[in-house]
Amino acid sequence: MPSLLRVLASIIACTIFAPSAASALVQRGLPTKSQIQQELGHRLSHGTEIYFPNDSEFTNYTTRWSAAVAPDIAVVVVPATGEDVATTVKFANAIGLPFYAVNRGHGSTTSQLKLKHGIQINMRRLAGINIAKDGKSAVMGGGVYADEIIKTLDTKGKVTMTGACTCVGAMGPALGGGVGMYMGFYGLATDQIIDLDVVLADGSLKKVSATSNPDLYWGMRGAGHNFGIVTQFNYKIYERPTADWYYSTMYFTADKLERYFELLNTLSDHGNQPKELFANTFFQLNPNISTTEPVITFAVYYAGTATAAQPYLAPFAKLNPLLTINQTVSYPDLANAVGSGVDSPICQDGAYSASLFPTGLKTHNATASRAVYDLYKKMVTEQPAFNRSFVQLENFSAQKLKSVDAASTAYPHRDDDLLTTWTMIYAPSAALDALVPKYGNQARTLLAAGQPQRPLNTYVNYAYGDETLEQLYGYEAWRQQKLKGLKKKYDPENKFRFYNPIIR
Repeated sequence: MPSLLRVLASIIACTIFAPSAASALVQRGLPTKSQIQQELGHRLSHGTEIYFPNDSEFTNYTTRWSAAVAPDIAVVVVPATGEDVATTVKFANAIGLPFYAVNRGHGSTTSQLKLKHGIQINMRRLAGINIAKDGKSAVMGGGVYADEIIKTLDTKGKVTMTGACTCVGAMGPALGGGVGMYMGFYGLATDQIIDLDVVLADGSLKKVSATSNPDLYWGMRGAGHNFGIVTQFNYKIYERPTADWYYSTMYFTADKLERYFELLNTLSDHGNQPKELFANTFFQLNPNISTTEPVITFAVYYAGTATAAQPYLAPFAKLNPLLTINQTVSYPDLANAVGSGVDSPICQDGAYSASLFPTGLKTHNATASRAVYDLYKKMVTEQPAFNRSFVQLENFSAQKLKSVDAASTAYPHRDDDLLTTWTMIYAPSAALDALVPKYGNQARTLLAAGQPQRPLNTYVNYAYGDETLEQLYGYEAWRQQKLKGLKKKYDPENKFRFYNPIIR
């Protein structure tokens, strides 16, 4: 019997859900979709959907941003309420199937491949946004994503912290930290969480906050993928500080690299750059400039006017960029304008495979940066199939990030001032999959050599999947012990083990 049918047969055999009906179904032969609906469907609220591999909607719900890390899904459940999530988890436990919650499907870690014949709990229907009367917070569904939040809040003159790619879910990044354009104003996304409704591994639904299950509140903010499914959360929001965002993109040839990073370190000032300014550097091939020589792209996003941004851009303009593009847009339009919005190629699902290799830094080492540039050039020369790949270096204002006590949340990397990510983008191919870690880990080795006094920190939301627990969740013994203690208390059977797990 095919493995999927064996799985579905076990569903019908489950005695905790209508045992007499289950026995009758098994006796009649192989289970069908209608039979699964009978066992689980009638226990779910109106509006919940269940899909199987032969359903037309199944592919829509299981196609991920990166084709290389698609888990093995037997059934998709699209809950209409938080209680439906809890019911589905209990059902999965009862019949021995693994389960995995998904929002927008942008996680790219290889640990997802360990999910076999599982139930995907798709969170997209849990997407409400309700702003509090005092305008200081909003209750949001666990399936809401960044673009929805930004546009909804903007109509009320409000903003909050989300990821810079607005096609990505809100809560997934927040559980692992969450970096984005408004970091300088408000800190990490995880620092905006007031409370959470969480379905635990046993299917119970708990309120989690500083006063209710406070130990879990600590763990959910930085390592939350290990502990539960967030069905709803209360989140800090703020008055919009500016109506305009100015962005400037400059392109430089590689001979400017050393001077460029000297200027970039001056701008960054060890994380003390202006809160209004978020800067990205890319090593990438730009066919409009050259098909063989990668360029250095400097992209600055400034919460304010062009006039206010100019003092920070002027030193780079003196480097004589090949091309400069400037524009002022509203915040809701910024992501699409700069290529990271829901309509941008980088946000489309299923077209490519993607793998990320992040490294946290204190400062840019020009020698290491040159070595990474040379490696990138070598890779796209040797393997043209990787020519959509890029190296991204994120410079953000870190004052607000560091104002939060490092021991107060599970997020371990508040001492990092920069985030560098070797990003592999390529057409789906098993042969190319095998080459990916060769280049990605070599890049991390080069970056680590540029800061020999520091251990290698890796941002869990971008992790490739081969990192150590210390690299992901911190090197302090007390931090590791606390995480493992929470795991033993809230998920002793390690049900949540498919996203950079603490217990392996």
